[in-house]
Amino acid sequence: MDRKIEKKNGISKKTIWISVFVIIGILVLYNIFFGDKSSKLNVDLDKVSIEEVREGLFKNYIAVSGVVEPIKTIYLEATEGGSRVEEIIIDEGNMVEEGVIIVKLSNTSLILEISNYEALVSRTSNELRQARLLMEQQTLNSKSQLLELQTNILQQKRAFERNKMLFNNKHISEEEFKISEEQFDLSKKRLDLLRENLQKDSVFRGVQVSALTNSLDRMQSNLELVQQRLESLNYRAPVSGELASLDLEVGQVISRGERIGQINILDSYKLRVDIDEYFISKVSRGLTGSCDFSGTSFKAIIRKIYPEVTNGRFYSDMEFVDDIPETIRIGQTSRIRLELGKPKTALLIPRGGYYQSTGGQWVYVVDQSGDFAYKRKISLGSQNPRFYEVLSGLKPGEQVVTSGYDNFGDADKLIFK
Repeated sequence: MDRKIEKKNGISKKTIWISVFVIIGILVLYNIFFGDKSSKLNVDLDKVSIEEVREGLFKNYIAVSGVVEPIKTIYLEATEGGSRVEEIIIDEGNMVEEGVIIVKLSNTSLILEISNYEALVSRTSNELRQARLLMEQQTLNSKSQLLELQTNILQQKRAFERNKMLFNNKHISEEEFKISEEQFDLSKKRLDLLRENLQKDSVFRGVQVSALTNSLDRMQSNLELVQQRLESLNYRAPVSGELASLDLEVGQVISRGERIGQINILDSYKLRVDIDEYFISKVSRGLTGSCDFSGTSFKAIIRKIYPEVTNGRFYSDMEFVDDIPETIRIGQTSRIRLELGKPKTALLIPRGGYYQSTGGQWVYVVDQSGDFAYKRKISLGSQNPRFYEVLSGLKPGEQVVTSGYDNFGDADKLIFK
């Protein structure tokens, strides 16, 4: 018998499938618009270093190295070209006193030149003496002429006065009287001319003698300088100190100005410090630092800064402030803690390999859950060998990945496993 089949109440399969597709579409749209699109990278937690950001006392210093050098170095240079080394009196490495002979030299050309100059000075000196003698003789002759003329004038004066009386008494002619008068007047004029000439000659001779004397003095001074050149063949130590080097061999011929060695003045020492160019604007004269010698710390201060930068480094000289290490040696290396400023309270992040990859512009900050770390922009200030000063972007207590980021690529998030 046929039976009527009744419809079941409830949700149809079609409705269920439509609902499923709607839910999937909603999830897809949500993921498109609101989902996490950051790139992720799975990282083994044991292979990264994580450090905590904390607030503390930031000591603004850098660790540098310095090489011990003498406080002053005097370079030895040849003063006479073409000199030959005859004998080395003091070998390098020995202490020398100022003025002692280090090397004996010889120079045939110089000896010949000095001999010729000495002969010239001697000849000039003889000529000057002869000139002075001649001038004295001329002066004596002029004075003799003056005396003779004065005597003649006295005689002519008596003859004139006698003829005048005779002429007045009509005993001689007028012509004879006029002749005696004219001779007397002429002699007086000659006397005036002779006196004027003697005065001018005296001034001229005085100037001439003075010029000749000055000329001779200059030649004698030059002779002393020339003789000093001869004395320089006995090369003497200009200062007291250690003869650090002497680059000479017996028989060697050296040129003028050629460097032949150096003397180190060991009254004190300095440290030639090698510093990264990053700190060139922060390093100035007067900064102090502590250097370690045999486990003892000594204070030193920057006295000189060399502005040239070579291969990303520049140099400065530091001198000891108080005590000098007893066991110090030239060429010895010391680690120096150079203070760049006074300590201050700051937010600190430990140094690590991350800085080479990010330049200190961002770091991976660990989430509070500890399951992952994500990128965050930060700003760093000063640094020391242990910490960077955090200016912004981090808070005390946060943790950051401080190991190198080279293997993380462009990942925005690190998933720890």
